[in-house]
Amino acid sequence: MRTNGPDLGADYLVAFLNTLDVEEQTDALDDASGFAAWAREHGVEPGEPAEARRVRDALRQVVDGEEADLPAVQLTTACGERAVELSARTAAEAAVASSVVLSIQGKLGRVKLCGGDDCRWAFYDGSRNGSRQWCSMEVCGNRQKARTFRSRREEHAGSTSAAED
Repeated sequence: MRTNGPDLGADYLVAFLNTLDVEEQTDALDDASGFAAWAREHGVEPGEPAEARRVRDALRQVVDGEEADLPAVQLTTACGERAVELSARTAAEAAVASSVVLSIQGKLGRVKLCGGDDCRWAFYDGSRNGSRQWCSMEVCGNRQKARTFRSRREEHAGSTSAAED
């Protein structure tokens, strides 16, 4: 029994979490028409932006390994032939439903926030051992490695000059 609802799972959840762009300092939920277009593109109704923001912020905490108070949302279940389905009407409901589906599958831990403090982009870690830390090794991973290198070099230079005194 397939409906025209959103495809629940990692892709939807990551897209929903990324309605907040830390690097660009933008929030798609701040613009009603932009959020409505985003929701339409993802096959859901926008719902209340305040509820969507509370759900998004709580889920960002969860995927970042923190505890959070997830607002209650209404999800609908339906039984079909050899299947039980979970459906959602609004963006926030679909995000919670996606989280539930991923939790049941044991895959919610693979949805992560980028380790770059200036990025925090959500991504799905499809690596074999689930150890990916950055949304992009080429961008955020290299930035972090360069920062670490500079910090160690400055630390070494500081300890060398202190030893010479």
